[in-house]
Amino acid sequence: MTEIAYTNEIEAILLAAGRPVTVSQIVELFEDHQRPDAQQVQEALEELGRRCEDRAIELREVASGWRLQIRSKHAETVSRLWQERPGRYSRALLETLALIAYRQPITRGEIEDIRGVSVSTTIMRTLQERNWVRVVGHREVPGRPELLGTTREFLDSFGLKSLEELPSLAELSELQDFNVQLDLPAPQSEAEPAAASADSGSGESAGALPEDTVDEQLAADDDEGHEEDEESDRSEASPVPTLVASPPDDGGH
Repeated sequence: MTEIAYTNEIEAILLAAGRPVTVSQIVELFEDHQRPDAQQVQEALEELGRRCEDRAIELREVASGWRLQIRSKHAETVSRLWQERPGRYSRALLETLALIAYRQPITRGEIEDIRGVSVSTTIMRTLQERNWVRVVGHREVPGRPELLGTTREFLDSFGLKSLEELPSLAELSELQDFNVQLDLPAPQSEAEPAAASADSGSGESAGALPEDTVDEQLAADDDEGHEEDEESDRSEASPVPTLVASPPDDGGH
């Protein structure tokens, strides 16, 4: 099979999959007599990326593999294909998620100390149902509070390959009210975690970025009068998207 043929086949695979696919998974889809090696698949992916340069879709590598997705400039128009409105999340939830992403592993109490308000049960339940956050260990202090970290699905949802691709704190502070929108599939019961338990001393979610001044930049933006109870998470939210080539899956990514 020629390189062009491999590229066409891989494009078809990614369009049909509707989810990220790894190089090894792509290799296994071919029959033995025409199976490419990993290098050939990588070269075909590079060629596919070049083909997409002037198209409405782009090839993107995220934590779980490669996927074809709609370019952000077309997202608003394409989103009108579905009557169901995309998920909207409160500022409080987004601030909590940002703190976990930048300061992981972090305890719920430490998040509350930084934000100055309690983290509602609704916020934590939503983050875990979306498989964006998981318990990665316990702090070795009295009470052994849970340590929270992000998952591989968090990276996929935000179009990231690793935590190192998170925007800098300076860029984050420029996002007024976190004014972005997520068009996401329904939550699923399980997601492959980005890290192992922090008790083991290893794992991607334990590899937090420098602490810098997250406290000041995020806590300073905290809305005055944040409610402690679950009502805060049901308040009008800033819209937040990962742009995927397929509509949200009724079953759950």
